[in-house]
Amino acid sequence: MSSELPPSKLGTKDYWDSVYEEEVKNFEEIGEEGEIWFGIESVEKMVEWVEEHLSPDSKPLTLELGSGNGTLLFGLLDAGYDPSTLHGIDYSAGAVKLAREIAETRQGSEITFHECDFLSQDPPNPSRDHGPAVWDLVLDKGTYDAIALGPKDSEGHSPAKHYPERLARLLKPGGYFLITSCNFTEDELKVAFGKPELGLEYHSRIQHPTFSFGGQTGSACSSVAFRKTRR
Repeated sequence: MSSELPPSKLGTKDYWDSVYEEEVKNFEEIGEEGEIWFGIESVEKMVEWVEEHLSPDSKPLTLELGSGNGTLLFGLLDAGYDPSTLHGIDYSAGAVKLAREIAETRQGSEITFHECDFLSQDPPNPSRDHGPAVWDLVLDKGTYDAIALGPKDSEGHSPAKHYPERLARLLKPGGYFLITSCNFTEDELKVAFGKPELGLEYHSRIQHPTFSFGGQTGSACSSVAFRKTRR
C-alpha cells in the first residue's frame, strides 16, 4: 500500500524539535514566524473551504492536528472565526511555544495550543460533552504525511496505520475532516479515510493548480474533505 512510505527524519520527533527550537529562536530575535508548510496558497484554499461549509457565525469547534507555527489557525482567525473555538495540538513543545508567541502578536491569544501526540493521547476537551468526539472540524496540513514517514513497528507498518481510527473518534456526527497532503493522492486518501468502519464519507475536494509531466497531469498536493456520518 502506498501509505507505507520509507522512514525519514521528517517522521521523527527529534527532527521537528530541532526545527522548532531554531524557529523559536528566529522569531524571538527577528520576528520570523517560520516556514509555511505547502505555502500560503494551501492555507488560503483551506480557509476558503471552511468558510464555504462552516460559517464563522456557527462557531465550529475546530482542531488542527500538528498545528506547527499555527499559520492555518491564524488564517481562520483573520477570516473572522472566534479564537476561543480554535485549537491546535502538536507533539513538539517547541511548535507549541512558537505558536503561542506568534498568537500574542496577532490578537490571537484566545487560540489554544497544546502539546499532545494524538496517536497516543486525546486532545484536551474544551466541550462539556463526554468523550473525545466533540469536534465540528478537524484539520490536517501535512501532519499525516509526516506521520507516514515515522519509524515502522515490528510488523513493518508506519504509525500512519493508526491515524484514521484516531482521527475518526475525534469528530462528532456531522463533523468534517479536511486534509491536505503532498505524499498521497486524492484516491489514496479516500481509501485510507473512507473505510466503512470509520464512519466517514467523502464530502468534497479542493482544486489545486495542476502541472503536466511525461504526458500525465497532476497537482503538487491533494486536499480532501470527509464528513462523519455516525459514531
